[in-house]
Amino acid sequence: MTEGAAVHRPRRFTAREAIALVSTGFTELAAPAPAPPGSYGPDGPLSWQGYDASRGRAADRTGEEESVVCGTAVVKAKDGGTTSAVLISFEFGFLGGSLGERTGDRLEAAHIYAREHRLPVVSLVATGGSRMQEGMRALVQLQRVARQSALTRAARLPQIAVLRDPTTGGGWATLGAGADVILALPGAQVGFAGSRVRPPDADPAAYTAEAQWAAGSVDAVIPERELPEVLALWLRLLSSPSTDPVPPPPALGDTVLPATGWEAVRAARAPRRPRAEAYLDAYFARRAAISGDRCGGTDEGMLCGFGARARDGRTVAYAAQTGTATRPAGYRTAARLIRLADRLRVPVLTLVDTPGAANDAEAERQGAGAAIAELFGAVAAAQTPVTTLLIGEGGSGGALALAAPDNTWATPDSYFSVIAPELAAAILKRPAEEVRATADQLRIRPQDLVELGVVRGIVERGR
Repeated sequence: MTEGAAVHRPRRFTAREAIALVSTGFTELAAPAPAPPGSYGPDGPLSWQGYDASRGRAADRTGEEESVVCGTAVVKAKDGGTTSAVLISFEFGFLGGSLGERTGDRLEAAHIYAREHRLPVVSLVATGGSRMQEGMRALVQLQRVARQSALTRAARLPQIAVLRDPTTGGGWATLGAGADVILALPGAQVGFAGSRVRPPDADPAAYTAEAQWAAGSVDAVIPERELPEVLALWLRLLSSPSTDPVPPPPALGDTVLPATGWEAVRAARAPRRPRAEAYLDAYFARRAAISGDRCGGTDEGMLCGFGARARDGRTVAYAAQTGTATRPAGYRTAARLIRLADRLRVPVLTLVDTPGAANDAEAERQGAGAAIAELFGAVAAAQTPVTTLLIGEGGSGGALALAAPDNTWATPDSYFSVIAPELAAAILKRPAEEVRATADQLRIRPQDLVELGVVRGIVERGR
């Protein structure tokens, strides 16, 4: 989309239309008791002239008493699998889906119900932000919502946001951006700044679901017709905890062990060697990807998400390098994935395959060292079991950061090294013809790694 081009706006669902789109059997939660008589005078906490009348017109127009509808429902997949969830759906027709004090009452009650009944929370967001007519009494509801979200997170329950049009202001900065997984409808207006408060020369294309996805703030942009199935898959994957580690995938490539270190390097760098996509496709029956580091970056060289294991249907989280130099955003995305899996008690599979961390000037400006440290810390702190398979190149700390300390395996066509043989020779001021001998000295073959105690074993080809 070129700068200044017209932005297509998607259909604006009512709160109940959005609920009906993704679920069946909706049962609305009872609305919390209103504030005691006399808490406020006419027209709310600020005595904003005409506020009561505006609420009355909004109720007549929409049939709702507030800007959110909360309840429980069943989200059903095409294969018949179902997951119950608490749904929070915004009614944009009610004062722009704005958050007021009564909105906060309902959101708090929905999260409390979710925790009491061990249900995931799905927020179908469409809001213009906090309600001006209630001033700071409305704005502080964001703290209240954030508190409830934190308590639900601490209870190890997943939270999924679906961004409708528009999703702006505090609703985006709490229920939206604060969710574990963020899905969005194509063309939805998404951004902290609403359309009427942006700089006059702001490019509207920057405030879209697609722009937020490109910036690493949204996991996926899902067409309306696909949303029910995608949401059902996510709910199933995130609601299936397990405490047992998963076995590594079988080898897909050459099973002949290399005779020399340089042969190991050549095998790992072979263009036709199976890469992460092939391993993930073989290991999982279905999978759903997360995207982005939530800090403005993405890395196509790091694939992250959750999948249903083909052999037994178990949910497994995965973080897989694709053979490229890993960017800081890739390390941060993997760390985010591992922390989420750890909280939801989902086992993790990591696939190591990188010549090393990206070391260009832009990577340094993006905080390469801090990003790698964050991933090392996430793996080290994880209480959920992590299994690692080295499927290609294991280039120094940029590869080791993704590896489980005591549960790493290797394929026959892989190697792991403290440094690439070429770089080791250069540092030691050796001529180019000594690179191969240097590779042998580094002891980087899969069988060397087993003898050194770095990996547990070498996987065989699957049957």
